Amino acid sequence: MEQPTREGLVRGIRRWDLVAVVINGVIGAGIFGLPSKVYGLIGSYSLIAFAVCALVVTLIILCFAEVGSRFDATGGPYLYAREAFGSLVGFEVGWLQWLARVTAFAANINLLVGYLGFFWPAAGSEPWRMLIITGIVVSLTIVNVVGVRNATIFGNFFTIGKLIPLIFFIAVGLFFINTGNYSFEAQQGGAQLGYATFSTSVLLLIYAFTGFEMAVIPAGEVQNPQRNIPFALLTAIGIIAALYILIQFVSIGTLPGLATSTKPLADASSNFMGTAGAAIISAGAMISIVGNLSLLILAGSRLFFAMAEQQQLPRILATTHKRFHTPHFAILLSAAVMLALALSGTFIYLLTISAIARLLTYAATCAALPKFRRMSDAPPARFKAPAGIIISIVSLVLAGWLLSNSSGGEARDAGIAVVLGLVIYFAYGLSRRRAIQ
Repeated sequence: MEQPTREGLVRGIRRWDLVAVVINGVIGAGIFGLPSKVYGLIGSYSLIAFAVCALVVTLIILCFAEVGSRFDATGGPYLYAREAFGSLVGFEVGWLQWLARVTAFAANINLLVGYLGFFWPAAGSEPWRMLIITGIVVSLTIVNVVGVRNATIFGNFFTIGKLIPLIFFIAVGLFFINTGNYSFEAQQGGAQLGYATFSTSVLLLIYAFTGFEMAVIPAGEVQNPQRNIPFALLTAIGIIAALYILIQFVSIGTLPGLATSTKPLADASSNFMGTAGAAIISAGAMISIVGNLSLLILAGSRLFFAMAEQQQLPRILATTHKRFHTPHFAILLSAAVMLALALSGTFIYLLTISAIARLLTYAATCAALPKFRRMSDAPPARFKAPAGIIISIVSLVLAGWLLSNSSGGEARDAGIAVVLGLVIYFAYGLSRRRAIQ
């Protein structure tokens, strides 16, 4: 067994485990519904939108790869922001990252119950919904508490489980392509190609590519993180981009009514594989979501652990289990909040800030790249992004463009979250000073 680190953690996540973590973090439920939404906006040009979105995310990932290659401790974007811009900015980034994790968990687990309804219609009714959600949260919490290696093996299993039906969908669907479904006219099936619709399409897709940052958060439990993090991020984004583009290609070629479908992959599968195809995709969606949920608990709890390590949250959250070497109190608190939000339904309000929160934290990491390059005492980078300063600037411009397209309600909700983070930061700082006195 690996020897515990100074923080009491165990480096049980290996190189290819980390690739699986990135894939698991990115491929959740979005790809099972987005093909129809994007196609409804810009038709076959959605294939180009997928490619453009992959390019945008790759630029941001290059910034994460270089900045992440400087550190071997837990925290990810929180750690980078704190080291580059100070404790206040670091706390806000960590707080927003954690909030994005718990709201995404609450939304996804309710979506999982919806997919389960394909096989068991009563799943969405009470008390079954409450019992199913509670059972899943308790099970995933136990998996995460009993050791990061167990959680990693669990995640690897579900990563393979989610890839198999998607690859099967592509491999079989390619034999049923109707080339007449592809048209690159300016107007197609009600879709209108233009700057606004294309921009909106990329905005929709950017959220299907998020989640990669969850792989850098538990760096304190990764073997040789300064080398393995860049490798995992860049390898996984290549796999994900190819998979997404092929899924869209098959969806367009096999489902004439793609623009109006609410479950495009299941409907397309039903077209060329019958009811069995829809069942396979529905099961794949459930497997995909379960794997993503486990990773959300892992990443969310490590954010609280890292913040407590820096005495920005109660020290008990940085305590590790004597036997399992996991931050069990941070795991239990994060899981409890996730369960409460999932059961109450209030997550619908909080979910509106999730995308903005992620973009803000992405921007902080991109801005940290040139800052670290100028700092004489910055840890050395094991990976240097080509034209890193230019990539950083372009990434910040793109993040600003995406944020500028947010609605007024989303901006308001994000502002409330930021203010709440400030209140927690100063309130806890004041309580610590009074305790010392």
